[in-house]
Amino acid sequence: MLRALETGLGGLDEWQAELRLVECGENTLPAPAAPSWSRRVAAQARDPYAATLCLLVAVTCLSGAYGSAAVLSVLVVAGCALRLVGEVRAEQDAAALRTLAEGTATVLRRRSGADGAADRPRARELPFDQFVPGDLVRLGPGDRVPADLLLVRSSGLTLDQSALTGVSLPAAKRAAGASTAAASGLRSPDNERLCLRGSTVVRGTGSGVVVATGADSYLGGRPAPDPGTLGTPVPERPEATRHTPRRTAFDRTARAVSGLLLRLTLLSGAAGLLVGALAEGHSWEVVPYAAAVAVGLTPEMLLLVVTAALARQSDRFRRGGVYARRLTAVHDLGTLDVLCTDKTGTLTRDRLTLDAGLDPEGNPDPGPAHWAAVTSLVCADLGDPPLVDSVDEALLDAAWEADPGFADRLTGLLAVPFEPSRRIAVALVRGPVGLGSATLSVTGAVEDVLARCASERVDGGERPLTEARRAAVVALADARAADGLRVLAVATAETEAPAAGPGVRTARRRAEDPYGLTLLGLVCLADATEPDAAAALADLAAAGLTVKIVTGDRAGAAAHVCRAAGLVPGTPLLGPEADALDDAKLRRVAERTTVFALFAPAQKARLVRALQAAGHTVGFLGDGLNDMPALRAADVGVSSPAALDPGPRRSADLVLGADALPHLAGALRAARTAVANVGNYLRITLASNLGNVLAMLAAGAVVPFLPMLPAQVLTQNLCFDLAQLSLAFDRPLRDGGATAAPRRLTRSDLARYALLFGVVNACADLATFALLRSVTAGLHVAHSEVLFHSGWFTENLITQAVTVHLLRTGARRSDGWSPASWPVRVANLALVVIGVLLPATPLGAALGLRLLPGEFYAFLGLILAGYAAALLAARRFVALPSKGERLLRPVDAAT
Repeated sequence: MLRALETGLGGLDEWQAELRLVECGENTLPAPAAPSWSRRVAAQARDPYAATLCLLVAVTCLSGAYGSAAVLSVLVVAGCALRLVGEVRAEQDAAALRTLAEGTATVLRRRSGADGAADRPRARELPFDQFVPGDLVRLGPGDRVPADLLLVRSSGLTLDQSALTGVSLPAAKRAAGASTAAASGLRSPDNERLCLRGSTVVRGTGSGVVVATGADSYLGGRPAPDPGTLGTPVPERPEATRHTPRRTAFDRTARAVSGLLLRLTLLSGAAGLLVGALAEGHSWEVVPYAAAVAVGLTPEMLLLVVTAALARQSDRFRRGGVYARRLTAVHDLGTLDVLCTDKTGTLTRDRLTLDAGLDPEGNPDPGPAHWAAVTSLVCADLGDPPLVDSVDEALLDAAWEADPGFADRLTGLLAVPFEPSRRIAVALVRGPVGLGSATLSVTGAVEDVLARCASERVDGGERPLTEARRAAVVALADARAADGLRVLAVATAETEAPAAGPGVRTARRRAEDPYGLTLLGLVCLADATEPDAAAALADLAAAGLTVKIVTGDRAGAAAHVCRAAGLVPGTPLLGPEADALDDAKLRRVAERTTVFALFAPAQKARLVRALQAAGHTVGFLGDGLNDMPALRAADVGVSSPAALDPGPRRSADLVLGADALPHLAGALRAARTAVANVGNYLRITLASNLGNVLAMLAAGAVVPFLPMLPAQVLTQNLCFDLAQLSLAFDRPLRDGGATAAPRRLTRSDLARYALLFGVVNACADLATFALLRSVTAGLHVAHSEVLFHSGWFTENLITQAVTVHLLRTGARRSDGWSPASWPVRVANLALVVIGVLLPATPLGAALGLRLLPGEFYAFLGLILAGYAAALLAARRFVALPSKGERLLRPVDAAT
């Protein structure tokens, strides 16, 4: 490899490195290419709602109703512009979060003198973006690997690769791993000779040569230009996999609703032609009238209301540190009913903490944890080099919290730090037995410590350690390890404090090969759960969301975190077991399983698709490269605050800022508010407009003129649509209400709803027609026509205000619905005022309206009271879910 890269153990010349930096480019990960404005506009035009309204604009223009077409065009452009601005703003916020603060790493470089001879290699710190292939990099504890490295030397090197694999336990790396490298032969986290970019050194040291940088690295996602240098081709990375465009919950809803709107538009246009033909014959006046009827049935403000509702809740997201990269993700989050979440870095902090100290029989005992902390402290003080890994940090933090002066009475004499080959750490300390005495403290792997023990200490007394007791201790350790804990054994032995000279050499030989120890017990370490994770998951569960843990880690570790977060793990499903299931059986098993362990990236994506096929709207919360296929497959991909790599943030629909996990439940409630507002708008508008169309058909049989002039239809619809824009600012769900879950919009549900309430609305119109016939009886046809138009215009606006006020709420106050917000109340009042006063104004006269007799308003009040009573009765009927209908309701914990 060194020959292929034209380098050596002394590193590159500075001039050679500069040439390679120009040739290969800076060592930066590829940023997502921002789409052009033309692509952004085309994407908005492909939206099903926008496409439906654009088709209606074209039909309206062909009919000659250019005024209607102009109004519709303005509404479509306004909706698309509002959505475009919102998504650009969200992308800017997400780009700011993608900035990586990677720091520097140590590199060996040589500098050529004036005579061309290179001097001795020198180590210096370089920013990550300055590394090139062939550089020799030195690694130490805490260092972040700057590029893909092939190890040249190593000493006890272990790496944290959780961002790449999802496994929280460190992975051992060694330069002498030729057999393993030949077996795997791949640039992958499993190759123990390779250190991949994105990993972090946990302990040990090493040096390696850079084999790939930037986009050519494993994390960069592009195949290396010369894969043969490692013996075999580079495998396809998760982020490099090609995906077909997914169809999210918003896309499915939008297509279903748009299909229904197109059908109703065609039917209403035909109905308008029929009514016009019956009233006026086959004159050209019928065509704009039919177009006006079609426009009247279609919710013209649909795109604007949907965009405004989603954008308003997206702003609420941003205030909580949650950023929506696409505006429609707000809708998808609102329809979510299953959330799959990764474990490492998402629910856990990827940092060990002390879980328990146990005596050899498994009873709680602080002694083992105390002496394990003593061993860590002395090894950190006297070790060469001084190293503190995650195990030492956990033990020392717990010891200092229990007793800030736990080591004040002890003096470290010798230390033999932990090595992967020995699997034990040894410390020799003076005290606390007495003058001239010392204690040998040993911490390490259970089997290795037991092999050096001759006795055990239980209840303050010592007894011989028999083979049966050794097997019992091993079984105890295995049981705790099965719960996802990392288990270490602790033992001590009393000895004499070494004197100078030969005594020190003898003590060191004893420390390097301790024997005759007394077993104190076990210490159990757990991956620390995020302090806000349990509360956040409890809030999500209270909102009716089913949470599932999906991880590449072991089942025991996942189950332990699950219990710490307040979830019941049940029986985990392992990745190999999932591979043995077909898609249909996986769907059934996935619905009743909570923990999915040892899942590879492709298996996570398959699980998401299985849950979607079972009828669920699925979200995925993750932070690592191994989560990217699942993030892309989910209806809503959520990147956790721990995601430092650009891949997960680029693939996610929602990006959580720092400490934003507790705000996810609030974002869910805000998103459900947006979904409820959009659903209310569609249901109410379609019901009212369908009622008007049915009334027009009936009116065509009883009046010898057009039931309403085209200008009057458009004016009425404009007033109604402007008033319904207030629904985007409504709050139909009580804040914090656990049952505040909106229904999913389906084509059949929407059609049944519109038909039921449309018939109720049409009955109110027919009652008004009968009243108007009695009021206009005996009058001239022209006079009767004006009064008929005026009366129906007034009644329509008032009934629409009543419809909005009553149908925006649930059937029962216990459903979690709140009273109308002030924008809705103001808009409804404005409709009533316009309906009553507009006929008496010059504008009303220009539209062909005039003031009606006083007795009409008295009888109209009775009609409106009966209409309100009918709406309330029908609302209670619709509140009962139909067979097979899926509602977003909270699931009882026992269920």
